[in-house]
Amino acid sequence: MDLKNFETMDTIMLMSIVNMKLRDDFSSLEELAKYFDVDAEALKTKLASAGFEYMADQNQFR
Repeated sequence: MDLKNFETMDTIMLMSIVNMKLRDDFSSLEELAKYFDVDAEALKTKLASAGFEYMADQNQFR
């Protein structure tokens, strides 16, 4: 799954994909962002628009 177009994705689907990737493949949001060459802050902002917040200690959005 390519996250380069995350800004146009449905936020619920995006949150699900990102959380799955964080759970299965990446130890931090920064690592995921670097791998997919996306802006971690922009990703947080997009998900925050739907009420999701990144919980670093749990490595997931809630």
